[in-house]
Amino acid sequence: MERLDHLYRWFDDRLELDTARTFLGKAFPAEDSYLLGEIAAFCFLLLVLTGIFLGFFFEPSTSSVEYDGSVAQYQGEEMPEAFVSVLNITYDVPFGMLIRRMHHWAAHLFIAAIGLHMLRVFFTGAYRNPREINWVVGSGLAGLAMFAAYTGYALPFDEFASTAAGIGYNVATSVPLIGDALGQIVFGGSFPSSATIPRLYFLHVLVLPLAIAGLLGIHMLILIRQKHTEAPRESDVDGRESVDQDDDSVVVGLPMVPNQAAVSAVVFFLTLATLSLLAGFLPVHNIAEYGPNDPAATPSLVMPDWFLMWGYGFLKLTPSWMSVDLLGIHVSPEFIGGLVLPGLVFVAVVLWPFIDYESEPTHFGANPLDRPVPTAVGVAGVVFIMLASIAGMDVIVAEILGSTTADLKPYLTLALIAGPILAGGATYAALSGNEDDDRPDEPATGDDAGTDDGHLEDEVASERASSADDDADRSEGQA
Repeated sequence: MERLDHLYRWFDDRLELDTARTFLGKAFPAEDSYLLGEIAAFCFLLLVLTGIFLGFFFEPSTSSVEYDGSVAQYQGEEMPEAFVSVLNITYDVPFGMLIRRMHHWAAHLFIAAIGLHMLRVFFTGAYRNPREINWVVGSGLAGLAMFAAYTGYALPFDEFASTAAGIGYNVATSVPLIGDALGQIVFGGSFPSSATIPRLYFLHVLVLPLAIAGLLGIHMLILIRQKHTEAPRESDVDGRESVDQDDDSVVVGLPMVPNQAAVSAVVFFLTLATLSLLAGFLPVHNIAEYGPNDPAATPSLVMPDWFLMWGYGFLKLTPSWMSVDLLGIHVSPEFIGGLVLPGLVFVAVVLWPFIDYESEPTHFGANPLDRPVPTAVGVAGVVFIMLASIAGMDVIVAEILGSTTADLKPYLTLALIAGPILAGGATYAALSGNEDDDRPDEPATGDDAGTDDGHLEDEVASERASSADDDADRSEGQA
Protein backbone atom coordinates (compact mmCIF):
# COMPACT_ATOMS: atom_id res chain seq x y z
CA MET A 1 0.00 0.00 0.00
CA GLU A 2 2.88 2.35 0.81
CA ARG A 3 4.37 1.74 -2.62
CA LEU A 4 1.02 2.47 -4.26
CA ASP A 5 0.74 5.70 -2.30
CA HIS A 6 4.24 6.65 -3.36
CA LEU A 7 3.42 5.82 -6.99
CA TYR A 8 0.25 7.89 -6.81
CA ARG A 9 2.12 10.86 -5.34
CA TRP A 10 4.73 10.55 -8.08
CA PHE A 11 2.06 10.81 -10.79
CA ASP A 12 0.15 13.46 -8.85
CA ASP A 13 3.21 15.71 -8.71
CA ARG A 14 3.45 15.59 -12.50
CA LEU A 15 -0.15 15.29 -13.68
CA GLU A 16 -2.11 16.97 -10.85
CA LEU A 17 -4.37 13.96 -10.42
CA ASP A 18 -6.26 15.59 -7.56
CA THR A 19 -7.72 18.01 -10.08
CA ALA A 20 -8.98 15.07 -12.11
CA ARG A 21 -10.49 13.50 -8.99
CA THR A 22 -12.38 16.71 -8.38
CA PHE A 23 -13.61 16.69 -11.98
CA LEU A 24 -14.71 13.05 -11.77
CA GLY A 25 -17.08 13.99 -8.96
CA LYS A 26 -19.15 16.31 -11.14
CA ALA A 27 -22.86 15.76 -10.49
CA PHE A 28 -25.29 14.61 -13.20
CA PRO A 29 -29.05 14.90 -12.63
CA ALA A 30 -30.70 11.49 -12.35
CA GLU A 31 -33.24 12.11 -15.12
CA ASP A 32 -33.77 9.50 -17.85
CA SER A 33 -34.50 12.09 -20.54
CA TYR A 34 -31.01 13.55 -20.01
CA LEU A 35 -29.56 10.35 -21.49
CA LEU A 36 -30.72 11.20 -25.02
CA GLY A 37 -27.54 13.17 -25.57
CA GLU A 38 -25.46 10.15 -24.53
CA ILE A 39 -27.40 7.93 -26.94
CA ALA A 40 -26.54 10.35 -29.75
CA ALA A 41 -22.86 10.33 -28.76
CA PHE A 42 -22.75 6.53 -28.66
CA CYS A 43 -24.47 6.32 -32.04
CA PHE A 44 -21.80 8.57 -33.50
CA LEU A 45 -19.10 6.32 -32.03
CA LEU A 46 -20.75 3.26 -33.60
CA LEU A 47 -21.12 5.12 -36.89
CA VAL A 48 -17.38 5.76 -36.92
CA LEU A 49 -16.51 2.14 -36.06
CA THR A 50 -18.89 0.58 -38.59
CA GLY A 51 -17.89 3.20 -41.16
CA ILE A 52 -14.23 2.21 -40.81
CA PHE A 53 -15.18 -1.41 -41.51
CA LEU A 54 -17.24 -0.46 -44.57
CA GLY A 55 -14.50 1.86 -45.81
CA PHE A 56 -12.11 -1.07 -46.19
CA PHE A 57 -14.32 -2.54 -48.92
CA PHE A 58 -16.03 0.42 -50.56
CA GLU A 59 -14.65 1.77 -53.85
CA PRO A 60 -15.54 5.47 -54.39
CA SER A 61 -15.47 5.27 -58.16
CA THR A 62 -17.95 5.33 -61.03
CA SER A 63 -15.62 3.47 -63.39
CA SER A 64 -17.20 0.40 -64.95
CA VAL A 65 -16.06 -3.03 -63.79
CA GLU A 66 -17.38 -6.52 -64.45
CA TYR A 67 -19.41 -7.93 -61.59
CA ASP A 68 -18.48 -11.39 -60.31
CA GLY A 69 -20.36 -11.92 -57.08
CA SER A 70 -23.28 -13.65 -55.44
CA VAL A 71 -26.14 -11.74 -57.10
CA ALA A 72 -27.00 -13.88 -60.13
CA GLN A 73 -28.95 -11.23 -62.04
CA TYR A 74 -25.85 -9.03 -62.40
CA GLN A 75 -23.28 -11.74 -63.19
CA GLY A 76 -20.88 -10.62 -65.91
CA GLU A 77 -22.40 -7.14 -66.29
CA GLU A 78 -20.34 -3.96 -66.50
CA MET A 79 -21.45 -1.69 -63.66
CA PRO A 80 -20.12 1.29 -61.62
CA GLU A 81 -17.42 0.21 -59.21
CA ALA A 82 -19.15 1.93 -56.26
CA PHE A 83 -22.31 -0.09 -56.90
CA VAL A 84 -20.37 -3.32 -57.28
CA SER A 85 -18.44 -2.75 -54.04
CA VAL A 86 -21.66 -2.23 -52.07
CA LEU A 87 -23.08 -5.43 -53.57
CA ASN A 88 -19.94 -7.25 -52.44
CA ILE A 89 -20.17 -5.75 -48.93
CA THR A 90 -23.81 -6.79 -48.66
CA TYR A 91 -23.63 -10.32 -50.05
CA ASP A 92 -20.00 -11.50 -50.05
CA VAL A 93 -18.03 -9.85 -47.22
CA PRO A 94 -18.40 -11.76 -43.93
CA PHE A 95 -20.72 -9.79 -41.61
CA GLY A 96 -20.90 -7.12 -44.30
CA MET A 97 -24.71 -7.02 -44.43
CA LEU A 98 -24.94 -6.81 -40.62
CA ILE A 99 -22.39 -3.99 -40.38
CA ARG A 100 -24.00 -2.09 -43.24
CA ARG A 101 -27.38 -2.35 -41.58
CA MET A 102 -25.96 -1.28 -38.22
CA HIS A 103 -24.37 1.73 -39.90
CA HIS A 104 -27.70 2.61 -41.48
CA TRP A 105 -29.75 2.34 -38.28
CA ALA A 106 -27.08 4.09 -36.21
CA ALA A 107 -27.40 7.08 -38.55
CA HIS A 108 -31.16 7.12 -38.08
CA LEU A 109 -30.95 6.73 -34.31
CA PHE A 110 -28.22 9.39 -34.15
CA ILE A 111 -30.44 11.98 -35.79
CA ALA A 112 -33.53 10.85 -33.86
CA ALA A 113 -31.69 11.14 -30.54
CA ILE A 114 -30.45 14.63 -31.42
CA GLY A 115 -33.97 15.67 -32.39
CA LEU A 116 -35.58 14.29 -29.22
CA HIS A 117 -32.80 15.79 -27.11
CA MET A 118 -33.42 19.20 -28.65
CA LEU A 119 -37.17 18.85 -28.08
CA ARG A 120 -36.53 18.03 -24.42
CA VAL A 121 -34.25 21.05 -24.08
CA PHE A 122 -36.74 23.30 -25.89
CA PHE A 123 -39.87 22.38 -23.98
CA THR A 124 -38.12 22.54 -20.59
CA GLY A 125 -36.47 25.87 -21.41
CA ALA A 126 -32.99 24.44 -20.84
CA TYR A 127 -31.63 26.64 -23.64
CA ARG A 128 -31.91 29.80 -21.56
CA ASN A 129 -29.10 31.83 -20.02
CA PRO A 130 -26.30 30.70 -19.75
CA ARG A 131 -26.78 27.82 -22.20
CA GLU A 132 -27.54 29.69 -25.42
CA ILE A 133 -24.15 28.78 -26.91
CA ASN A 134 -24.72 25.06 -26.41
CA TRP A 135 -28.14 25.32 -28.07
CA VAL A 136 -26.50 26.90 -31.11
CA VAL A 137 -23.84 24.17 -31.15
CA GLY A 138 -26.54 21.48 -30.90
CA SER A 139 -28.44 23.04 -33.80
CA GLY A 140 -25.27 22.89 -35.88
CA LEU A 141 -24.86 19.23 -34.95
CA ALA A 142 -28.38 18.47 -36.16
CA GLY A 143 -27.71 20.13 -39.52
CA LEU A 144 -24.36 18.39 -39.99
CA ALA A 145 -25.85 15.01 -39.07
CA MET A 146 -28.54 15.33 -41.73
CA PHE A 147 -26.04 16.43 -44.38
CA ALA A 148 -23.70 13.56 -43.46
CA ALA A 149 -26.58 11.09 -43.84
CA TYR A 150 -27.44 12.56 -47.25
CA THR A 151 -23.88 12.13 -48.52
CA GLY A 152 -23.93 8.57 -47.20
CA TYR A 153 -26.97 7.20 -48.95
CA ALA A 154 -25.82 8.73 -52.24
CA LEU A 155 -22.63 6.62 -52.23
CA PRO A 156 -23.91 3.23 -53.55
CA PHE A 157 -24.66 4.98 -56.87
CA ASP A 158 -27.67 2.83 -57.52
CA GLU A 159 -30.70 4.20 -59.36
CA PHE A 160 -32.30 5.59 -56.19
CA ALA A 161 -29.09 7.13 -54.82
CA SER A 162 -28.19 8.79 -58.11
CA THR A 163 -31.68 10.29 -58.38
CA ALA A 164 -31.42 11.67 -54.83
CA ALA A 165 -27.95 13.04 -55.53
CA GLY A 166 -29.28 14.65 -58.71
CA ILE A 167 -31.95 16.48 -56.74
CA GLY A 168 -29.29 17.74 -54.36
CA TYR A 169 -27.16 18.88 -57.28
CA ASN A 170 -30.05 20.86 -58.77
CA VAL A 171 -30.68 22.54 -55.40
CA ALA A 172 -26.98 23.35 -54.95
CA THR A 173 -26.60 24.88 -58.41
CA SER A 174 -29.77 26.94 -57.91
CA VAL A 175 -28.02 29.18 -55.37
CA PRO A 176 -27.68 32.64 -56.96
CA LEU A 177 -24.17 33.75 -57.91
CA ILE A 178 -22.29 30.83 -56.32
CA GLY A 179 -24.41 27.88 -57.50
CA ASP A 180 -22.03 26.68 -60.19
CA ALA A 181 -19.04 26.89 -57.85
CA LEU A 182 -21.00 25.01 -55.16
CA GLY A 183 -21.87 22.29 -57.66
CA GLN A 184 -18.20 21.98 -58.60
CA ILE A 185 -17.03 21.76 -54.98
CA VAL A 186 -19.63 19.34 -53.63
CA PHE A 187 -20.55 17.26 -56.70
CA GLY A 188 -17.48 17.62 -58.89
CA GLY A 189 -19.23 19.40 -61.74
CA SER A 190 -22.18 18.58 -63.95
CA PHE A 191 -24.03 15.66 -62.40
CA PRO A 192 -23.37 12.81 -62.74
CA SER A 193 -19.63 13.16 -63.25
CA SER A 194 -16.75 10.85 -62.44
CA ALA A 195 -15.89 13.12 -59.50
CA THR A 196 -19.32 13.01 -57.83
CA ILE A 197 -18.85 9.86 -55.75
CA PRO A 198 -15.24 10.68 -54.70
CA ARG A 199 -16.35 14.17 -53.56
CA LEU A 200 -19.33 12.88 -51.59
CA TYR A 201 -17.19 10.08 -50.14
CA PHE A 202 -14.55 12.59 -49.01
CA LEU A 203 -17.23 14.70 -47.35
CA HIS A 204 -18.88 11.67 -45.78
CA VAL A 205 -15.85 9.95 -44.27
CA LEU A 206 -13.59 12.89 -43.38
CA VAL A 207 -14.92 16.44 -43.52
CA LEU A 208 -18.34 15.93 -41.94
CA PRO A 209 -17.25 13.40 -39.25
CA LEU A 210 -14.46 15.76 -38.19
CA ALA A 211 -16.89 18.67 -38.05
CA ILE A 212 -19.40 16.61 -36.04
CA ALA A 213 -16.68 15.37 -33.68
CA GLY A 214 -15.49 18.95 -33.21
CA LEU A 215 -18.95 20.23 -32.34
CA LEU A 216 -19.56 17.24 -30.06
CA GLY A 217 -16.33 18.07 -28.25
CA ILE A 218 -17.31 21.72 -27.88
CA HIS A 219 -20.78 20.67 -26.71
CA MET A 220 -19.31 18.41 -24.03
CA LEU A 221 -16.73 20.97 -22.88
CA ILE A 222 -19.44 23.59 -22.41
CA LEU A 223 -21.61 21.03 -20.62
CA ILE A 224 -18.78 20.13 -18.25
CA ARG A 225 -17.94 23.78 -17.60
CA GLN A 226 -21.53 24.72 -16.81
CA LYS A 227 -23.97 23.21 -14.38
CA HIS A 228 -26.57 20.81 -15.70
CA THR A 229 -30.11 21.99 -15.71
CA GLU A 230 -32.24 20.16 -13.21
CA ALA A 231 -35.95 19.40 -13.05
CA PRO A 232 -37.80 21.45 -10.39
CA ARG A 233 -37.50 19.75 -7.00
CA GLU A 234 -40.65 18.73 -5.21
CA SER A 235 -39.16 19.51 -1.79
CA ASP A 236 -35.89 20.13 0.03
CA VAL A 237 -33.26 17.42 -0.46
CA ASP A 238 -31.72 15.85 2.66
CA GLY A 239 -28.35 14.18 2.47
CA ARG A 240 -24.85 14.89 3.72
CA GLU A 241 -25.76 18.47 3.01
CA SER A 242 -29.29 19.83 3.09
CA VAL A 243 -30.26 21.40 -0.24
CA ASP A 244 -33.16 23.84 -0.38
CA GLN A 245 -35.87 23.25 -2.94
CA ASP A 246 -35.18 26.56 -4.69
CA ASP A 247 -31.38 26.55 -4.40
CA ASP A 248 -30.30 26.50 -8.06
CA SER A 249 -26.63 26.92 -7.15
CA VAL A 250 -26.51 23.22 -6.25
CA VAL A 251 -26.94 20.29 -8.65
CA VAL A 252 -28.58 17.24 -7.12
CA GLY A 253 -27.62 14.11 -8.99
CA LEU A 254 -25.17 11.29 -9.54
CA PRO A 255 -21.39 11.79 -9.45
CA MET A 256 -19.63 11.15 -12.75
CA VAL A 257 -17.56 8.31 -11.27
CA PRO A 258 -18.63 5.68 -10.51
CA ASN A 259 -22.42 6.19 -10.62
CA GLN A 260 -22.92 8.10 -13.88
CA ALA A 261 -20.16 6.11 -15.57
CA ALA A 262 -22.05 2.91 -14.75
CA VAL A 263 -25.30 4.38 -16.10
CA SER A 264 -23.50 5.46 -19.27
CA ALA A 265 -22.10 1.95 -19.74
CA VAL A 266 -25.62 0.51 -19.50
CA VAL A 267 -26.89 3.09 -22.00
CA PHE A 268 -24.07 2.21 -24.41
CA PHE A 269 -24.80 -1.50 -24.36
CA LEU A 270 -28.54 -0.90 -24.66
CA THR A 271 -27.86 1.31 -27.69
CA LEU A 272 -25.62 -1.37 -29.19
CA ALA A 273 -28.25 -4.03 -28.51
CA THR A 274 -31.00 -1.94 -30.09
CA LEU A 275 -28.97 -1.35 -33.23
CA SER A 276 -28.03 -5.03 -33.39
CA LEU A 277 -31.70 -6.05 -33.21
CA LEU A 278 -32.67 -3.54 -35.89
CA ALA A 279 -29.80 -4.71 -38.10
CA GLY A 280 -30.68 -8.35 -37.55
CA PHE A 281 -34.38 -8.13 -38.32
CA LEU A 282 -35.02 -5.05 -40.47
CA PRO A 283 -33.62 -4.70 -44.01
CA VAL A 284 -32.18 -1.46 -45.32
CA HIS A 285 -31.93 0.11 -48.76
CA ASN A 286 -31.97 -2.79 -51.28
CA ILE A 287 -29.59 -1.67 -54.00
CA ALA A 288 -29.92 -4.97 -55.89
CA GLU A 289 -33.60 -4.17 -56.42
CA TYR A 290 -32.96 -0.64 -57.71
CA GLY A 291 -30.00 -1.58 -59.88
CA PRO A 292 -27.02 0.58 -60.94
CA ASN A 293 -27.34 4.18 -62.04
CA ASP A 294 -29.16 4.56 -65.34
CA PRO A 295 -29.29 8.18 -66.61
CA ALA A 296 -32.14 7.27 -68.97
CA ALA A 297 -34.44 5.99 -66.20
CA THR A 298 -36.02 7.32 -63.00
CA PRO A 299 -37.39 5.19 -60.15
CA SER A 300 -41.17 5.23 -59.84
CA LEU A 301 -40.96 6.35 -56.21
CA VAL A 302 -38.16 8.58 -54.94
CA MET A 303 -38.30 9.93 -51.41
CA PRO A 304 -35.57 10.86 -48.95
CA ASP A 305 -35.27 9.44 -45.46
CA TRP A 306 -37.66 10.74 -42.80
CA PHE A 307 -35.23 13.32 -41.43
CA LEU A 308 -35.00 15.06 -44.82
CA MET A 309 -38.63 14.54 -45.82
CA TRP A 310 -39.72 17.96 -44.54
CA GLY A 311 -37.21 19.71 -46.80
CA TYR A 312 -38.41 17.60 -49.72
CA GLY A 313 -41.94 18.70 -48.86
CA PHE A 314 -40.89 22.34 -49.23
CA LEU A 315 -39.53 21.51 -52.67
CA LYS A 316 -42.79 19.81 -53.63
CA LEU A 317 -44.98 22.70 -52.46
CA THR A 318 -42.96 25.63 -53.79
CA PRO A 319 -44.96 26.93 -56.80
CA SER A 320 -43.28 27.36 -60.16
CA TRP A 321 -44.35 31.01 -60.38
CA MET A 322 -41.83 31.80 -57.62
CA SER A 323 -39.16 31.95 -60.30
CA VAL A 324 -38.07 35.58 -60.44
CA ASP A 325 -35.17 37.75 -61.61
CA LEU A 326 -33.96 40.47 -59.27
CA LEU A 327 -31.30 42.88 -60.53
CA GLY A 328 -30.07 40.27 -62.96
CA ILE A 329 -29.98 37.53 -60.31
CA HIS A 330 -32.19 34.53 -60.96
CA VAL A 331 -34.07 33.10 -57.97
CA SER A 332 -35.58 29.70 -58.74
CA PRO A 333 -38.24 27.63 -56.93
CA GLU A 334 -35.54 25.02 -56.22
CA PHE A 335 -33.52 27.60 -54.32
CA ILE A 336 -36.52 28.85 -52.34
CA GLY A 337 -37.93 25.41 -51.51
CA GLY A 338 -34.64 23.55 -51.17
CA LEU A 339 -32.52 26.06 -49.27
CA VAL A 340 -34.34 29.25 -48.28
CA LEU A 341 -37.26 27.67 -46.43
CA PRO A 342 -35.20 24.98 -44.63
CA GLY A 343 -32.61 27.66 -43.87
CA LEU A 344 -35.26 29.87 -42.28
CA VAL A 345 -36.32 26.94 -40.09
CA PHE A 346 -32.75 26.50 -38.83
CA VAL A 347 -32.33 30.25 -38.32
CA ALA A 348 -35.51 30.34 -36.23
CA VAL A 349 -34.27 27.41 -34.13
CA VAL A 350 -30.84 28.98 -33.58
CA LEU A 351 -32.25 32.39 -32.66
CA TRP A 352 -34.96 31.15 -30.29
CA PRO A 353 -32.84 31.38 -27.06
CA PHE A 354 -32.25 35.04 -27.87
CA ILE A 355 -35.98 35.59 -28.40
CA ASP A 356 -37.07 33.77 -25.25
CA TYR A 357 -34.28 35.51 -23.36
CA GLU A 358 -33.55 35.45 -19.63
CA SER A 359 -31.35 38.17 -18.14
CA GLU A 360 -30.55 36.04 -15.08
CA PRO A 361 -28.99 32.55 -15.25
CA THR A 362 -31.61 29.81 -15.06
CA HIS A 363 -30.51 26.39 -13.81
CA PHE A 364 -33.87 24.69 -13.26
CA GLY A 365 -35.79 23.18 -16.15
CA ALA A 366 -39.32 24.42 -16.65
CA ASN A 367 -42.64 22.63 -16.74
CA PRO A 368 -43.88 23.06 -20.34
CA LEU A 369 -47.42 23.44 -19.03
CA ASP A 370 -46.33 26.57 -17.16
CA ARG A 371 -44.88 28.26 -20.28
CA PRO A 372 -47.78 28.87 -22.68
CA VAL A 373 -45.95 30.89 -25.34
CA PRO A 374 -42.79 28.75 -25.77
CA THR A 375 -44.80 25.54 -25.58
CA ALA A 376 -47.28 26.83 -28.17
CA VAL A 377 -44.40 27.82 -30.45
CA GLY A 378 -42.83 24.38 -30.00
CA VAL A 379 -46.07 22.55 -30.79
CA ALA A 380 -46.60 24.75 -33.86
CA GLY A 381 -43.06 23.99 -35.02
CA VAL A 382 -43.50 20.24 -34.62
CA VAL A 383 -46.80 20.32 -36.51
CA PHE A 384 -45.17 22.44 -39.24
CA ILE A 385 -42.37 19.90 -39.77
CA MET A 386 -44.82 16.99 -39.71
CA LEU A 387 -47.08 18.57 -42.33
CA ALA A 388 -44.10 19.45 -44.51
CA SER A 389 -43.00 15.80 -44.27
CA ILE A 390 -46.47 14.64 -45.32
CA ALA A 391 -46.18 16.97 -48.31
CA GLY A 392 -42.91 15.23 -49.19
CA MET A 393 -44.87 11.95 -49.33
CA ASP A 394 -47.55 13.41 -51.59
CA VAL A 395 -47.28 10.53 -54.06
CA ILE A 396 -48.19 8.01 -51.37
CA VAL A 397 -50.91 10.26 -49.94
CA ALA A 398 -52.42 10.74 -53.40
CA GLU A 399 -52.38 6.99 -54.01
CA ILE A 400 -54.11 6.32 -50.68
CA LEU A 401 -56.78 8.96 -51.34
CA GLY A 402 -57.24 7.99 -54.99
CA SER A 403 -56.26 11.47 -56.13
CA THR A 404 -53.35 13.16 -57.90
CA THR A 405 -50.47 15.14 -56.49
CA ALA A 406 -51.59 18.21 -58.46
CA ASP A 407 -55.03 18.06 -56.82
CA LEU A 408 -53.52 17.59 -53.36
CA LYS A 409 -51.00 20.42 -53.60
CA PRO A 410 -53.37 23.31 -52.71
CA TYR A 411 -54.73 21.43 -49.70
CA LEU A 412 -51.26 20.50 -48.47
CA THR A 413 -50.13 24.11 -48.86
CA LEU A 414 -53.14 25.34 -46.90
CA ALA A 415 -52.53 22.72 -44.21
CA LEU A 416 -48.87 23.74 -43.95
CA ILE A 417 -49.89 27.34 -43.31
CA ALA A 418 -53.01 26.89 -41.18
CA GLY A 419 -52.07 23.73 -39.29
CA PRO A 420 -49.24 25.21 -37.17
CA ILE A 421 -51.29 28.33 -36.44
CA LEU A 422 -54.26 26.29 -35.24
CA ALA A 423 -52.10 23.89 -33.22
CA GLY A 424 -50.10 26.70 -31.61
CA GLY A 425 -53.23 28.74 -30.90
CA ALA A 426 -55.03 25.79 -29.33
CA THR A 427 -52.00 25.01 -27.17
CA TYR A 428 -51.72 28.61 -25.98
CA ALA A 429 -55.45 28.77 -25.23
CA ALA A 430 -55.23 25.57 -23.19
CA LEU A 431 -52.21 26.74 -21.17
CA SER A 432 -52.79 30.50 -20.94
CA GLY A 433 -54.14 30.23 -17.41
CA ASN A 434 -50.90 28.74 -16.13
CA GLU A 435 -48.05 30.82 -14.80
CA ASP A 436 -44.33 30.32 -15.15
CA ASP A 437 -43.21 29.39 -11.66
CA ASP A 438 -40.05 27.52 -12.54
CA ARG A 439 -37.67 30.32 -11.62
CA PRO A 440 -35.94 30.15 -8.24
CA ASP A 441 -36.60 32.79 -5.60
CA GLU A 442 -32.93 33.70 -5.34
CA PRO A 443 -30.53 34.69 -8.12
CA ALA A 444 -28.13 32.04 -9.30
CA THR A 445 -24.74 31.69 -7.72
CA GLY A 446 -21.79 29.43 -8.37
CA ASP A 447 -19.94 29.61 -11.67
CA ASP A 448 -22.00 32.54 -12.86
CA ALA A 449 -21.21 34.47 -9.68
CA GLY A 450 -17.50 33.93 -10.15
CA THR A 451 -16.96 31.81 -7.02
CA ASP A 452 -15.11 28.55 -6.48
CA ASP A 453 -18.29 26.60 -5.79
CA GLY A 454 -17.53 24.28 -8.72
CA HIS A 455 -14.98 22.56 -6.52
CA LEU A 456 -17.61 22.04 -3.85
CA GLU A 457 -19.81 20.22 -6.33
CA ASP A 458 -17.06 17.80 -7.20
CA GLU A 459 -16.00 17.23 -3.62
CA VAL A 460 -19.51 16.46 -2.40
CA ALA A 461 -20.39 14.27 -5.38
CA SER A 462 -17.18 12.27 -5.08
CA GLU A 463 -17.62 11.95 -1.35
CA ARG A 464 -21.13 10.57 -1.72
CA ALA A 465 -20.02 8.23 -4.49
CA SER A 466 -17.37 6.67 -2.26
CA SER A 467 -19.69 6.20 0.71
CA ALA A 468 -20.94 2.61 0.79
CA ASP A 469 -23.28 3.28 3.70
CA ASP A 470 -25.17 6.14 2.07
CA ASP A 471 -28.80 5.10 1.55
CA ALA A 472 -29.39 7.69 -1.15
CA ASP A 473 -28.24 7.08 -4.72
CA ARG A 474 -27.96 10.74 -5.39
CA SER A 475 -25.32 13.32 -4.59
CA GLU A 476 -25.27 17.06 -4.35
CA GLY A 477 -22.83 19.36 -5.98
CA GLN A 478 -22.37 23.02 -6.55
CA ALA A 479 -20.99 24.26 -9.84
